Amino acid sequence: MLNIIGAIIGGLIIGALARWFYPGAVDMTLLETILLGIGGSLLAGLLTHRGAAGFHRAGCLASVLGAMALILAGSLLLN
Repeated sequence: MLNIIGAIIGGLIIGALARWFYPGAVDMTLLETILLGIGGSLLAGLLTHRGAAGFHRAGCLASVLGAMALILAGSLLLN
């Protein structure tokens, strides 16, 4: 149960940071922001997996960049 709550809170933080750093307006609901952050973390984990578990600043940065890449991909696909 705590893992799910941690994923939701982490997804919200990562998604909010990605939306803040992304140039231009990004119109999303709170749920979409959480899912964006979780998706960005999963994308970063797939691309940079080194077997290390736990909280790492480089992993958080990679998660934000992964979420920003998802915003870019979504905007390119929808336009």
